[in-house]
Amino acid sequence: MTTTRFAPSPTGYIHVGNLRTALMNYLIARKSGGQFILRLDDTDPERSKQEYADAIQQDLEWLGLTWDRVEKQSDRIGRYEEAAQQLRDMGRFYECFETPTELDLKRKKQLNMGKPPVYDRAALELSEDEKAALRAERGNGHWRFKLDQERIEWRDGILGDLSIDAASVSDPVLIRGDGQFLYTLASVCDDVDFGVTHVVRGSDHVTNTATQIQIIKALGGTVPEFAHHSLLTGPQGEALSKRLGTLALRDLREAGVQPMALLSLMARLGSNQPVEVRNTLDEIVDGFDIGTFGSAPTKFDEQDLYPLTARYLSGLPLSAVADTMTELGVPADQAQLFWSVAKENITTLKDLAPWWDLCVNGADPLVDDEDREFIAQAMMLLPDAPYTADSWGQWTSVVKEATGRKGKGLFMPLRKAVTGRERGPDMSALMPLLQVIRAKG
Repeated sequence: MTTTRFAPSPTGYIHVGNLRTALMNYLIARKSGGQFILRLDDTDPERSKQEYADAIQQDLEWLGLTWDRVEKQSDRIGRYEEAAQQLRDMGRFYECFETPTELDLKRKKQLNMGKPPVYDRAALELSEDEKAALRAERGNGHWRFKLDQERIEWRDGILGDLSIDAASVSDPVLIRGDGQFLYTLASVCDDVDFGVTHVVRGSDHVTNTATQIQIIKALGGTVPEFAHHSLLTGPQGEALSKRLGTLALRDLREAGVQPMALLSLMARLGSNQPVEVRNTLDEIVDGFDIGTFGSAPTKFDEQDLYPLTARYLSGLPLSAVADTMTELGVPADQAQLFWSVAKENITTLKDLAPWWDLCVNGADPLVDDEDREFIAQAMMLLPDAPYTADSWGQWTSVVKEATGRKGKGLFMPLRKAVTGRERGPDMSALMPLLQVIRAKG
């Protein structure tokens, strides 16, 4: 069975970059009828917070990305200790005591000699007495996985055939000196134990994948199929990382972005398929193909979400926005007409409130100086409410005959005077909803 996972750290709110990874893994699982796991990487007790764990689940629920099970790494420390001991027993795990400053000096020396700045494995030469002395002086050391220094090869679902020479990579640190298990060991244990078959993540993890493949094999696991998507940039190609804090999913939600607009964009962004607004997640699942994505950095512009949101909303039936209508106070017998009039003239549902306010309270007239006499005369010819679908046509015909105006010179000044706007719905449809026209005096 296909099994994928989304593995955020509950140290902050998830943003569009996280969503890209979550969505791809979700779609792969759902397309094959497999399992999608939400795994909370909460091994850092200082930075991980329950409020963020709750927020992650709330944001995914808002999008409709349901998971089949939740796993917390903080519940699995005992399993990671077992895996660490297994690696020690195999001679693949060794304790090191260099300080960050010492490691930095080693790297600089290697670079000056024209060598790759990889760890020199000096700790392997330490005797037990030397290790004991270092522990007494510095405390417990950090633990590194001893890589087989051979070429690691795999077929990537997006990047194609990849290979990395393990001799050009430092033996990865899997346990810190304070005993905290780092991402690499915990993630590998989880993927092995949970039977993860496919892993999609950002291209900044390619080197991690090479080392993880060796760790997976050392622990007797099956190597999943990996795919590394491109990283997002801003609309001008600028690094997006500094702005991700302002692109949290809950901020986009607050701004009125619709889930299907966001999902429709993220499911195609960076692929060779056009972005098309879908009405359901099932449609997005059916049209998803990981093989259509490229390796080039992918430009993301949050402004693209708003026309997609408008397009999605324009196709919704009244029943989909019934709660919003109730909150606005739109009477049941007017709701259908109001929605049919307003839905083509909004970007987000927040835009409904000003349109309903126009219907109930009227708008400040927008009148150009050259049209003041014309509008005053036209308003004298406007009958009192209530209006019908015929009111606009009847009124403009009378005004045309009385003033001689026609075309844009007739209709535009009247629209601006009645609605306070230059653009909007068909006036014949809007007139029956208008309870007050302020320009009438």
